[in-house]
Amino acid sequence: MGKVLPVLLSPVNPLTSMIVPSSTFLRNFHQITTMATQSLASSGIDVDSELKMVDDTETSASASLQPFGRIHDILNVSLPCTEHGSRWDLNLSFSGAVDKVNPHDPALLDVLKGDTSSPHIDGSGALLVPALCHPHIHLDKAYLLSHPKYAHLQIEEGSFKEAMELTSKAKSNFEHEDLLERGLRVIDESVQAGVTSMRAFVEVDQIVGLKCIEAGKALKHKAQNRCHVQLCVFAQLPLFSGDDDGEGIRSLVSGALDPSYSVDVLGSTPYVEDDREKMKQNVEWTIDLALEKNLHLDFHLDYNLDTEIEPLVWHVIDTLKAKNWTKRTDKTIVLGHCTRLSLFKDDEWKRLKSKIGELPISFVGLPTSDLFMMRTESGARGTLPVPRLIKDYGLNAAISINNIGNAFTPQGSCDPLYIASLGVGVYQAGTKRDAEILYECVSTRARAAIGLAGNTKEEFSKLSINTGQPLDMLLFNKDEPEWRTRRTVPEAVYLYDGAGRRTVIKDGLLVE
Repeated sequence: MGKVLPVLLSPVNPLTSMIVPSSTFLRNFHQITTMATQSLASSGIDVDSELKMVDDTETSASASLQPFGRIHDILNVSLPCTEHGSRWDLNLSFSGAVDKVNPHDPALLDVLKGDTSSPHIDGSGALLVPALCHPHIHLDKAYLLSHPKYAHLQIEEGSFKEAMELTSKAKSNFEHEDLLERGLRVIDESVQAGVTSMRAFVEVDQIVGLKCIEAGKALKHKAQNRCHVQLCVFAQLPLFSGDDDGEGIRSLVSGALDPSYSVDVLGSTPYVEDDREKMKQNVEWTIDLALEKNLHLDFHLDYNLDTEIEPLVWHVIDTLKAKNWTKRTDKTIVLGHCTRLSLFKDDEWKRLKSKIGELPISFVGLPTSDLFMMRTESGARGTLPVPRLIKDYGLNAAISINNIGNAFTPQGSCDPLYIASLGVGVYQAGTKRDAEILYECVSTRARAAIGLAGNTKEEFSKLSINTGQPLDMLLFNKDEPEWRTRRTVPEAVYLYDGAGRRTVIKDGLLVE
């Protein structure tokens, strides 16, 4: 309310534009506000309560991790899906949606210069695009190799088995404070890069109990004004194998789905079970529970490069159809890793596309983890050929960073654009359209995969910024000389520049 009062108290008669004596103005102002309050009360509106709600909202916003500023206009920017060299002005509504998109008018910059009542950004011709998204990231296992508490757990072999063992040792020492410390670093560095949404996996098992979901809930709350954090209760360990046939971990997973934890997604890892039948049980139990709780579904699936092993993806699809997924829920399904599918021939991909049909399935490739972890004795390596899935078979797919700084993925960055740029070489995807697809895979397609942008094919690839869209946005800051400024999506993907020169806007608010 402090920003409004100076305008209301200006001692000018609006009818005559004459200065009103202070005492007269204040007396009149008191009478007017009293009458207005009484009138609103007769309509059932309690002004004091409404003002308290505003104050509470302002207090909550000021207590967030970073300061915000509402943006009314974003001027002089380059937009995707427009004529090369064109410049545009955007006006944002109070809700953060795009209200108007017009060709750039240079006069507007002069008009708005110094006008604090209409906050604006001069993009200087830089590229404005939909913000970035992590469709698959682990908050609880991040930065284990560099955090002093776990520094003694270093990689000696670089194998999947070793990664599981090192992580289990680390998990036995997880505490709330270090989970928050490491998870917050992931969120901070991701937001700095332009990430405004993520699916965050937090593990539940008999080693960590509910520590990770409790920390995840706290992190989700802390980040709420900067980043939409989808929490995925995740069973990395077997649900149907072990001394108790998985009964203990199934009980913990069910407990973690209590509404108080604000969980959005349920996930598991069928391939860690002892045998094929238990893998199928894992799939079926997880699907049943996701349907019961009306949650999104996420499987780490088919993590091998063995042509002798029948992919479990077929059983997943058959089970989803048998349980009438699309008739019972509108939630999405993500299948992550799926390195075995990288060995598919053309006819197998076509069969897969046909089998999926109307199921809202998206695939997420994790190239930094897959290429480090997944290799055969002959040295062959594999990761999902994501651009090919999109271009050749019409599937929705995305890419993500998975882990950061641990034995599964020691290398990398919290910046999804790093993965997109890496993808040019990994997928031999060098055309202009390839670069646009790679950006979609860490932005609009990633959001669609985790259920934040609808389920239709048209929405998957929408990089254009149009009126009515409630968009989180990322502006690539200008540089000198002018020709170095990113103005097109291919430039942003080809020329990876680190995450320090970007402006992030979430729901119309500037994330400082």
